[in-house]
Amino acid sequence: MTALSFDRFTLDMRRGACPALSAPMMTGDGLLARVPLTDAITPQQLAELCRLARRHGNGIVDVSARGNLQVRGLTKASAPVLEADIRALGLPLREGLAVEIPPLAGMDPTEIADPRPIAEAIREGARDIQGLAPKMSVVVDGGGQLRLSSLLADIRLVAAAMDGDIRWKLLLGGTEATGRVFGDFRETEAVAATLGLLRRLAALGTSARGRNLADNLPMNSGIEASAPPFRLFPLSDDLWTVGIGPAFGQASAEDLMGLCEEAMRLGVNSVKPALDHSLLFFGLRAACEALAAYAGNGGFIVSPADSRSHIAVCSGRPACRSASFATHDVAATAAAECAGLFDGSFRLHVSGCAKGCAHPQPTALSLSGAAAGFSFIADGKAGDRPFASVTFADTNAALRRIADLVRAERQGDENSAACLARLGPARLSAAVTSGRP
Repeated sequence: MTALSFDRFTLDMRRGACPALSAPMMTGDGLLARVPLTDAITPQQLAELCRLARRHGNGIVDVSARGNLQVRGLTKASAPVLEADIRALGLPLREGLAVEIPPLAGMDPTEIADPRPIAEAIREGARDIQGLAPKMSVVVDGGGQLRLSSLLADIRLVAAAMDGDIRWKLLLGGTEATGRVFGDFRETEAVAATLGLLRRLAALGTSARGRNLADNLPMNSGIEASAPPFRLFPLSDDLWTVGIGPAFGQASAEDLMGLCEEAMRLGVNSVKPALDHSLLFFGLRAACEALAAYAGNGGFIVSPADSRSHIAVCSGRPACRSASFATHDVAATAAAECAGLFDGSFRLHVSGCAKGCAHPQPTALSLSGAAAGFSFIADGKAGDRPFASVTFADTNAALRRIADLVRAERQGDENSAACLARLGPARLSAAVTSGRP
């Protein structure tokens, strides 16, 4: 095993603004346009969007971690034509501030409260607020089977049942687990408080984020884990949904069109992009089960037991100019050869550079690329200081040794994340650099 020593801290660590349908972003494979939907669409509409991606771009479609569709490989000439063609489809496109709600909002019989009225009131009230950060986001989570707990948000409202009443806990910055508690509010008070905070952030300038207002506020507590999207969810006797995801959040237009055509054949009536790079298809239970079987045979993720669903990976080379290697190749090998490591307790982050766009929060194990090779980071972000660095050729062997070490050292019912934390950077570094688990 070849160990390297190189400085990763001279890289440009800035993460730019989000691409938009009307303002696509240049990447390594051309312009990237985001198609943010606020509601479900039909499989026919998704199939037509895929045809447009093939006609105007390179035929690659992303489903982002936050549930946005992205069209890749556009040119300066084709991007405005794509926008016009997509708008002609009459899709429910989001405009303005990103106010996100769980994908089953209003349909989930287990949710504490329907977040849609609050989200719409915030979205409308924020239209006249100028000067917010480009990536500013608000999450309104009513609870239920699919929550947005793991998504980063500047402002988060979380429904809670208190003494027979519904209250909304307002958090600033981070995920639900790391956010800071600003207060508890009734519905109308929650909207007013959120808009007031957005105005304060706008007054601070376009670099201000929710965390900048969180000094001295207490950390949140009592977090319930959110279910992974890759399974069947009951909504009513006549309506179920199933989560299906392209491997590592990216698929060819042809594969997605085939999935949509099968959905139409089975009578599945709607589809919604959702968290964790998933697509939720809605229909009768038998139709959803049949569609999941079809998708699984076609290489899509249809189960939380699929190792690929526990790896966060950016586009990598050649799609991203900042990336130093083909991230999907490394991730696919890790999923196949280190499956025992992925027990659902953490998400392996494979990043093409130190920016860490695919997983901006800390995780138990990250791989970050630079010109000379790969860095391994324990309990941190892609830009944090590594415990070991190896050449690209040694990367997969190093991952296998870490997986072997965890398998050998795991105690009792200890999960992988806990074992990695207990072993610590020194033991992990020894396994990577010595050639032995």
